[in-house]
Amino acid sequence: MTTNPKDLLRAMFDAAVAAAQPSQAIPAHLPKAPKGRLVVIGAGKASAAMAKAVEDNWSGPLVGLVVTRYGYAVPCRRIEIVEAGHPVPDAAGLAAARRILDLAAGLTADDLVLCLISGGGSALLALPHADLTLEDKQAVNRALLSSGATISEMNCVRRHLSAIKGGRLAAACYPARVVTLLISDVPGDNPIDIASGPTVGDPTRCADALAIIRRYNVVVPPQVLRLLETGRGESVKPDDPRLDGNETRIIAAPQLALEAAATIARNAGIAAHILGDAIEGESRDVGKVMAGIALQVARRGQPFKAPCVLLSGGETTVTVRGGGRGGPNVEFLLSLGIALDGAPGIYALAADTDGVDGMEDVAGALLSPDSLARAWDKGVKPRDSLANNDGHGFFEALGDQLITGPTLTNVNDFRAILVLPPE
Repeated sequence: MTTNPKDLLRAMFDAAVAAAQPSQAIPAHLPKAPKGRLVVIGAGKASAAMAKAVEDNWSGPLVGLVVTRYGYAVPCRRIEIVEAGHPVPDAAGLAAARRILDLAAGLTADDLVLCLISGGGSALLALPHADLTLEDKQAVNRALLSSGATISEMNCVRRHLSAIKGGRLAAACYPARVVTLLISDVPGDNPIDIASGPTVGDPTRCADALAIIRRYNVVVPPQVLRLLETGRGESVKPDDPRLDGNETRIIAAPQLALEAAATIARNAGIAAHILGDAIEGESRDVGKVMAGIALQVARRGQPFKAPCVLLSGGETTVTVRGGGRGGPNVEFLLSLGIALDGAPGIYALAADTDGVDGMEDVAGALLSPDSLARAWDKGVKPRDSLANNDGHGFFEALGDQLITGPTLTNVNDFRAILVLPPE
């Protein structure tokens, strides 16, 4: 292979992100014009780019409002773009959610609501149940993010503490018809888990949310427990007649992004194998498992022969124990590197396709066979960094961070492990 391994990995990541751009995905999924008004609403890290794609491809009149993460706005002419906090909700997201509900009120059966939803919408569309405050929601979000709960479990809790998620937004639009376009960032692409399902019926119940809180020993305000214990936080169910006739379409998803990355590898003469688009678990545990597979390829030629690239997506989680700067992707990569222990010919990239891994505006990082040795030379101890959840600090010291800025899409984590034959 003549291409630099890190350059090839970066090209694969860039192709994955490009494949999920709203400008590519939106046009084929736009609905027919309604008899009445078209109202565009939405939330998520990709929602502003989705709104622009709608504007660019819709010839008739429309009005709308979407909320996206700070720094992710895209200029639009007719759809208002509001920026708000993520991953912890803030007052701007609260105000935007109220205004979106106001837009949904008073519609008729001749009107059409086009809802643009992508990952990040759970925090951005922040309207607490009437029994709760924004501060309550912020406390729960912070606790869930560090608990080790899966994204599906976190969103189950969020749906039952909300006045707009769990189908409530679609119910508020009734009798207007709602068409929801989704960019999936969740394992399994279940619409109820994308931004906590504001426009789809929720089959889970308050008891399920309460069980998750207890399972992970999540400390929440007492009023949150009361809301769940009394059932007052119950969401809109799939058989609710207010949801009849609505439509949900997934227009971009992790599998599509992985396939685009695989094409780049194959064009470079490298066999590509997609191990899964919905891999979950503790980041450091997934890193160990992936290292074992990569080493079996390198040493035994099983289950694949080198050269090859092992691709995967999904959403791993971190149970925070240390005080470092980290995120699921850099934690995965650091664990992978420790398990590989400098094995020759194995390179890797792990990054979030939205450009943000954890709480920092860093997408992820790159790993090479000499990463651990270079860290030791700088006085950075890999195992100490992992124990302190300091993946960002580790790769920053090496100059191997992957910083993209806002990608304007979000199809979850991207992982690529390149295994080259010995020289």
